[in-house]
Amino acid sequence: MAKKKTTKPASVKRKKTPPSEAAAAPPKLAQEPATAPKLSALDAAAQVLAEADQPLNCQELIATMAAQGYWTSPKGRTPASTLYSALLREINRKGGQSRFRKTERGKFARTESR
Repeated sequence: MAKKKTTKPASVKRKKTPPSEAAAAPPKLAQEPATAPKLSALDAAAQVLAEADQPLNCQELIATMAAQGYWTSPKGRTPASTLYSALLREINRKGGQSRFRKTERGKFARTESR
């Protein structure tokens, strides 16, 4: 039994699109007004802690960030746990240069130097 060829013969070539059609860009839409850049969870937490006069736990931070419109969880089921982990990671990696400090079990505050 003969094998079926799986490659295209050399005589079949694809058509190339002319450069003028390939470079044609869609018409530009009216530019939207510039908005403030979206904050990350850590940046929003730093902003909330700077405005707060006391240390907060992660659940309070998430609620305040959402209420003030700084950050909302993109379909996350445990945003407080994720924020807690990110805060501890920054403290451990940056040490004295970190924006956060742990004041007591589960509570964080903003460092005075930042």
